[in-house]
Amino acid sequence: MAKRNVIIIGAAGRDFHNFNTYFRDNDSFNVVAFTAAQIPDIDGRKYPAELAGSLYPDGIPIHGEEELEKLIVDLKADECVFSYSDVPYEHVMRMASRVNAAGASFSLIGGNDTMIKSTKPVIAVGAVRTGCGKSQTSRRIIELLMEAGLKVVAIRHPMPYGDLAKQKVQRFAKIEDLEKHDCTIEEMEEYEPHITRGNVIYAGVDYEAIVREAENDPDGCDVILWDGGNNDFPFYKPDLMVTVVDPHRPGHELKYYPGETTLRLSDVVVINKMDSADADNIQIVRESIAKVAPEAMVVDGASPLTIDKPEIIRGKKVLVVEDGPTLTHGEMKIGAGTVAARKAGAAEMVDPREYVVGRLNETFQTYPGIGKLLPAMGYGEEQKKDLEKTINNTPCDAVVIATPIDLNRIVKIDKPTVKVGYDLQEIGQPSLAEPIEDFIKKHNLK
Repeated sequence: MAKRNVIIIGAAGRDFHNFNTYFRDNDSFNVVAFTAAQIPDIDGRKYPAELAGSLYPDGIPIHGEEELEKLIVDLKADECVFSYSDVPYEHVMRMASRVNAAGASFSLIGGNDTMIKSTKPVIAVGAVRTGCGKSQTSRRIIELLMEAGLKVVAIRHPMPYGDLAKQKVQRFAKIEDLEKHDCTIEEMEEYEPHITRGNVIYAGVDYEAIVREAENDPDGCDVILWDGGNNDFPFYKPDLMVTVVDPHRPGHELKYYPGETTLRLSDVVVINKMDSADADNIQIVRESIAKVAPEAMVVDGASPLTIDKPEIIRGKKVLVVEDGPTLTHGEMKIGAGTVAARKAGAAEMVDPREYVVGRLNETFQTYPGIGKLLPAMGYGEEQKKDLEKTINNTPCDAVVIATPIDLNRIVKIDKPTVKVGYDLQEIGQPSLAEPIEDFIKKHNLK
């Protein structure tokens, strides 16, 4: 039979993983292109020959998603595989309609074809949307494992926005490694909290190669912690699946791809942010869990905030800088910085839109619902400079920084700054300690 020509529709993450695990050495298919969306400046590259394998000696081109119909015709594509996350079901089916109208078949690939089995026990942390609180949940689980005397190595969902061949396997054990690997602000937001707590985190492009190195990490490895991205399901076969849901976006857990998949896979569901959510919205989320994951243990949780210098913003006009993806495709209208500013008694939150410069204008045009908040976008040096100029252009008394990193290390801010932190705090019983204790016993880790 003739090979089927395939286009992988992606966003520099799940798409590469689907290729590596399902298509790379598969003689039945010929992957003719990737497309790219969600993240700026990730098209116009090639998936390099060094990673693509012997069937692709010239590598595979990456085009913008807007070219999809033309690519299907020009490259005689038989099938398009949708391979990115945190999108409403309507978006997935609109993509299917575009593909079908151009003559090709449309498909999704599941866990049996893409989940890699580790030689170490795996705990996976996912969510139903980006910005639910995966990172603080991962940190809490790592704390519990470390208290039990175990060596934990975290592996983060991919964010390979630079030189893909160089990013095949990345290990982060100290802050200097962030500069070594030329990380974007988004990458730093995920890696830095792990590093500052003293544990190693891996990421990159080839997740088979990554997990094999992690299993043999020089600092030791008893458990792999999969720290998911967006609302994607794990790249590794989990022995314990923990999914975080967000009552600030009730109902989204059953309306976004592949968040519902992640919820259905759950052994444990954490309802986060209950300290700042409406009771009716919490109930909607509980009903969703009961509907699609009735066997899962449900842990109630809060995200209590810390503000390092609240006196700086009390009664002042402030600019609030939040985590970028949470505000953009995550669609959150309120983040930790907003809550902190209100709690600390800020007089006013300044609208930055009038003062935005450069590439940040594109972000507000693409996501007009962001409102008065400033997303910490920094996918390249140009965007970092635009972020710095925008912050310094905005007339305010202080800047509230609610990203998980030390933003002052990345950009020079000419105003007083306040750092907002947040960690997961379980409410009542059951807590995460219980499933983690069962996990440790099951895998004879003590």
